[in-house]
Amino acid sequence: MNNQYCKVGAVTPITSLNQAVSVLEVMYQNFIEKAADATYMDTDLKEFFNRKAQGIKKTLESLV
Repeated sequence: MNNQYCKVGAVTPITSLNQAVSVLEVMYQNFIEKAADATYMDTDLKEFFNRKAQGIKKTLESLV
């Protein structure tokens, strides 16, 4: 039987700073949108998304 290699969960390294910044900006926007959507559902969930967004924002500020 031959070995089979699965690409599920495979990680591609980010090699350039521009690429890293754009990925982080997309992640930041997603968490901000999720926090806005969770406003009417659950305050704990909103806080979680806001904390994630703030962490990404700090990382973005340190890169730029």
